[in-house]
Order: sequence, then C-alpha cells, then structure tokens
Amino acid sequence: MIPDTGDTEADRADAGSPVGTRRGTPSSLPAVTDRIEPTPFIVEVSDADLDDLRSRLARTRWPEAETVSGTAEPWSQGMPLEVTRELAEHWRTDYDWRIVEARLNAHPQFRAQVDGLGIHFLHVRSPHPDALPLILTHGWPGSVVEFLDVIGPLTDPEAHGGRAEDAFHLVVPSLPGFGWSDRPSSPGWNVPRIAAAWEQLMLGLGYDRFGAQGGDWGSMVTAALGSNHPEHLAGIHLNMPLVLPDPATMDDLTEGELTALAAFDHYQQWDSGYSTQQSTRPQTVGYGLTDSPVGQLAWIVEKFWAWTDCDGDPRRAVDADRLLDNVMVYWTTRTAASSARLYWESFKQPDFSPISVPVGCSIFPKEIFRTSRRWAEQRFSDLRHFGELDRGGHFAAFEQPELFVAELRSAFATMR
Repeated sequence: MIPDTGDTEADRADAGSPVGTRRGTPSSLPAVTDRIEPTPFIVEVSDADLDDLRSRLARTRWPEAETVSGTAEPWSQGMPLEVTRELAEHWRTDYDWRIVEARLNAHPQFRAQVDGLGIHFLHVRSPHPDALPLILTHGWPGSVVEFLDVIGPLTDPEAHGGRAEDAFHLVVPSLPGFGWSDRPSSPGWNVPRIAAAWEQLMLGLGYDRFGAQGGDWGSMVTAALGSNHPEHLAGIHLNMPLVLPDPATMDDLTEGELTALAAFDHYQQWDSGYSTQQSTRPQTVGYGLTDSPVGQLAWIVEKFWAWTDCDGDPRRAVDADRLLDNVMVYWTTRTAASSARLYWESFKQPDFSPISVPVGCSIFPKEIFRTSRRWAEQRFSDLRHFGELDRGGHFAAFEQPELFVAELRSAFATMR
C-alpha cells in the first residue's frame, strides 16, 4: 500500500488520476523510470457498428433444431434453437448497449503500454487512502463487465454495509487479446508473461504491496503471480483454484471430493470441446464467431449454461441483458480469435507449482474444478481462508456479487 504521508483529504488520490497516487512522491513508490504512463480511455461503440449488428441479427441463417428438442436434456447437443432465437431477438430489438457502456465509463479507465502491449484497465481508487490495492483478473468467456456489481462494495465498503478497513483500490484489466486490450501480434503471451505484466502494471501505478484475485484464466494468472512474483504480494484469492487431487487420499475420499472428481470427469467428456478447438486451432474458430453475432452468442452463452448455478437456464443465474453485455465485449472488439489464442498459448501447460504467499480460496458449488481443503493445502502452504459456498458457479462476481464480496473481505482480512 501507499503509506499515509499526512496530507489532507483534498491532497489524496484523485479517482480520475491514471496512477491513483497522491501529490508528491512518497519514498516507497517505484523509481520514476518504472512508472507506466496510462492514457485515459472511454468505451465508445459507434452507431454504425450497432446498426450493423442489428442487421446481421435480422439476416441470421438458422440451423434446424437439435434432435433432443423437448427432452429432459435440451442442451445436451449445445445451445437449443428456441433459447438462441429468443435471446437473439431480444438482442436485436430491446437490448441497449449504451446502458453498460455508461456503467463502464462511469469508472476511470485507462490504457497503458505494459511489456510492449497496450493494456486496458479500470482503476478505481477507494475513498479510504489506506485501502489495499487489488488486481482483479477475469477469464474466458468473461470480461471486465463481470466485476461491475462488486466495484462499489469493494472500494467503498461503508456505503455498502461494510467496514472501512475492508476497502480496496481496484485495478481491473482486460487480458491481452480480450476486450479493449491490444491483441498480441506474435506468440508468447502466455500465463507467466501475463502475470509478469500484471506485476509491472501494479508497480507502475505506484502500488508496491498489493493483492491479486482471479477465476478461470484469472485464477491461473493470479496463481502465477503467487508462485513467480511473491515479493510485492500481500496475498491472493482464487475462486477456481487449480489443485491436483492428493493421491494419498484416493482410498479415503470425502463425499465432496467424490462429487468434484465426477464433475471433472463430466467436464472432460462433455464440456471440453471448446478448449480443444481453442487450444489447437483458435484462428479457425475465430472466423465464424467474428462474422456471426449469433455464433458468438451461442459459443459464449452455452458456457454460462454449463458453468453457472442456473437450474437449466443461464438467464436464471445472469439475466439476459447482462449475458449480452458480456457477449458484446467480444463482438464489438472482434476478439473471438485473439481471446481463444490464450488456450493455444497455455492450456496444455497448467502450472501446479507450490505457492507460499497467503492464499484464500472460495469454492462455489457449480464451479468447473473444485478442490477440498486438504487437497488445497498440498499446494498452498499458507492457506488463510477456505470458503465453501452453498450457491453460485464459475462466474462468481457475476452470479453472486454479495457472496463474492464477502469472501474477498474475509480472505484479505487475514492478509492486510
């Protein structure tokens, strides 16, 4: 954290400041040569692009319905035609992108060169100067819009029923190749490189001690920060911790561990086709998704059906407009192929290195990969928090923002 230098409230960080620092140069900040130079940024999709989207939706060439239509498992062949047409028609006629665009632009946003790549990020300073800096990292098929409902409670907890000592200064970047970050033009932007870039980003913003949080790819990036860049970390929180089952427990598995192994087996058999395609031929899948909004919609929303606590309809977990908000990030930025390339870069080389920094884990019941506490302790030698929730899934901040906030507050209370 940036230490208190005794300045007045008026001298403290301006929420619109790209580096979020106070006036003056506290001695604990990195050298000036290490600072990044962010440029203010706003999201601004043109009317022409929105008109083009509606035109494409109106001209969709539809396939026939799935052959399991009307059965007990209508999603077993993919996103059902009826649901897809309903959501696409809502997208064409009623959905208003300008609402989420305004929500994004209500927060200070920037782009900065980090390791030679333009990175987009929200940088929302808490009104509490001693708040813990925290970098939040999304995954695929997510985006920074997942975190819009938790920004207020995390940065200004007193205004949302919390305590001032639980406040965070938030940095919320778009992964390379996702959203409004640059699309890498050459190979090499894998998980370890992103983790190194995130450390550079946080230090460049003036934060010499910070926390990190993530799920999905964000979990892998955050774990890589913990294993490869622990020097400046207060600790990390993961809502999809990747942990190998402990072989020593295989003859004495708990009910929860048996359920977790069965869920992983189901994922490998029925839910992993997208990852095989994206980790082997991301360019090929990118053509159809970039050209067809319904294709992009189905490719993403099917995962919300599979990985959310939705009782068979993803709109029960995340309403239709918010599902479309997330799809729109991919559609308007044309990042179907570039986001898929992260699988090509890293999916086949997961890192299970031991992590010694303080760790908090939150296990939501509909998560893809779930771990038990005793398995987690094999990888995380300083496990400070292990929350097991009764509802929610893979997109925790999107589905259950209040539970997500409570878990972060509890986890980082042990690390500040």
